[in-house]
Amino acid sequence: MITPESPSRVHFDPDTMETRAFYRVLNSVVVPRPIAWVCSRSADGVLNLAPHSFYTVACVDPPVVQFTSVGRKDSLRNVEATGEFTVSLTPEWLFERINATGTDFPPHISEAEQSGVALEASEKIGVPRVAGSPVAVECRLHSTVRLGDSTVVFGRVLHISAWQSAVQDGRPRIEHLKPLARLGGNEWSTIGEVKVIPRIPYRNWVDDPSIGDALRGD
Repeated sequence: MITPESPSRVHFDPDTMETRAFYRVLNSVVVPRPIAWVCSRSADGVLNLAPHSFYTVACVDPPVVQFTSVGRKDSLRNVEATGEFTVSLTPEWLFERINATGTDFPPHISEAEQSGVALEASEKIGVPRVAGSPVAVECRLHSTVRLGDSTVVFGRVLHISAWQSAVQDGRPRIEHLKPLARLGGNEWSTIGEVKVIPRIPYRNWVDDPSIGDALRGD
């Protein structure tokens, strides 16, 4: 359905805009973005902890998650060197410390130590997870893909651990996780209102035409 009249639009063309300016627009459009709080270890044994807001599930079987390093960040170099990393969920109660770990510390300095973030041993890999995070994902490097100035890192999920208090009915529950998300600029968001709605099977559309009629306003 095409609306005959709609509000006027501002247009952003990557072919005519400066790269950084378009990047700011893109970050303001792809929202909210989950955050991979990636912990990695360098070849020299230095732990790195950094938030990456280009993060999602890449595959279900086998389970694979992905995050993107814009430029060659310490996280990328460490994962390439050692082949392991953890992703800890970024909860509201660690907001300022999460932000602090995004500081461009030199590679020989541990962000976790500087920001007062406690780490604890993981279950299956040698890289620790964030002790104060309710969920942690342990990964082994699957592969990387270079795209222009960025590299997508794919991690095979070996293990997920969650606080017992955050798990109900066999899965971690959002009301106990309270994850932060990234928006545009320096903006972050909390989860806000959670809406629940079941997906509509096609057979229901066929059996009950009023479903479509109501959505179309017929």
